[in-house]
Amino acid sequence: MGYLKIGELAQRTETSAETLRYYEVEGLLPAPRRSASGYRLYTEPDVGRVHFIRRARAMDFSLNEIGELLSLQVEKEVATCGEVKSLAEHKLAAIDKKIVELEKMKAALKQITEACAGGQESAVHCTILNALEA
Repeated sequence: MGYLKIGELAQRTETSAETLRYYEVEGLLPAPRRSASGYRLYTEPDVGRVHFIRRARAMDFSLNEIGELLSLQVEKEVATCGEVKSLAEHKLAAIDKKIVELEKMKAALKQITEACAGGQESAVHCTILNALEA
């Protein structure tokens, strides 16, 4: 079986070595085998696990939530699809809430930006700064 050093795993998964070490500390990546000289040695399943983590992060799952998903993935024989779906639905609801908040922020920022004349005059009377101070 071929092993990858941390730099090779980082390159294959487009993840920094520092992030991989952090995933290990957080328990998302199991502690890898070590070479005689102390290098971390990763396997192909580790590559897949890092890809899984990165895809979950891209969907805004927190590291704790990813840990839950990984636990369910490992326990496929015991875990139910309903448990996985419940986690995904919870994340979807959180994203919907965040979208509503972002839309409100966007509308407020658009309103104060449109009220600003811009230009080269002093920012003493800037409507944006005044609105943020109020």
